[in-house]
Amino acid sequence: MIISASRRTDIPAFYSEWFMNRIREGYLCVQNPFNAHKYTKVSLSNDSVDAIVFWTKNPYPLLKYLDELSSMGYKYYFQFTVTGYPSIIESSVPKFEDVVSVFKQLSIKIGKDKVIWRFDPIIISDITPEEYIIASFKKIARILHSYTDRVVISFADYYKKVVKNLNVLEHNRKIKFYDISSNINQIKRISSFIAEIAQMYSLHIFSCSEEYDLSYFGIEHGKCIDDDLLSELFGFKYNFVKDKNQRQQCGCVKSQDIGQYNSCIHDCIYCYANDNKTLAHKNKLINDPSSPFLIGNNVLYNEDTKIKEEQLSLF
Repeated sequence: MIISASRRTDIPAFYSEWFMNRIREGYLCVQNPFNAHKYTKVSLSNDSVDAIVFWTKNPYPLLKYLDELSSMGYKYYFQFTVTGYPSIIESSVPKFEDVVSVFKQLSIKIGKDKVIWRFDPIIISDITPEEYIIASFKKIARILHSYTDRVVISFADYYKKVVKNLNVLEHNRKIKFYDISSNINQIKRISSFIAEIAQMYSLHIFSCSEEYDLSYFGIEHGKCIDDDLLSELFGFKYNFVKDKNQRQQCGCVKSQDIGQYNSCIHDCIYCYANDNKTLAHKNKLINDPSSPFLIGNNVLYNEDTKIKEEQLSLF
């Protein structure tokens, strides 16, 4: 089993203590995102976990635990997002200088082959026009190319919850955002510049869940939960299957996500995992590092209830 930690929230940034407590206990519980009354118990034993894929914008709180995690035999790599966007778009992400510093620390600690730079989503607006995106990518590539082998890009998806957040910002700050998802010429133009820069800095470049074929520019369709990379890094020879719960364009293999929506407090305006900023901050406050659940401590795991483990509704 591959553990995804997590598409739904930034566990390294905000829930590292909780995560390590669950590793030591050997299990955790994941709430069904579509039915709050259903849960699944996930084994975190070495026998059950093949590898862990971390998703983060700030792994600094987790760094102090990595030696312990490795000593226990766990294998892992990081998907590390660095965009350099202004704070109005990523209001609670650490300062750019701090983020790249942590990126370098992590790379030196675990090896650059296990730290993947994500430059996504690419979002076009009055304050992040096409020229800004290309210049930012080049600036970051120049800084990070010695600390990673791979970069992943994607263009913003305008889900309803994302549009709602963007509309608020457009109204309050008079900033216009542009959905270019159907503008193949602009996507190809941006991709060609970015691919050229990646090649300049010897970065292997992939796209994430992109509808368009960008291979002409040297951008391969990528897999964030990547069986090929897992085999390359750790020698896995398993026959992983595609994750049927992801979008059609997603190439990821099957994994168990251990996060929860509305619990990341980076406050990124483009976030698809949060539809309620206030709720996300409230949920963060009720995280109990000793609980098997990421948010709160569900009554089903209170011994006083005398509800047996087998009675849990699984999904």
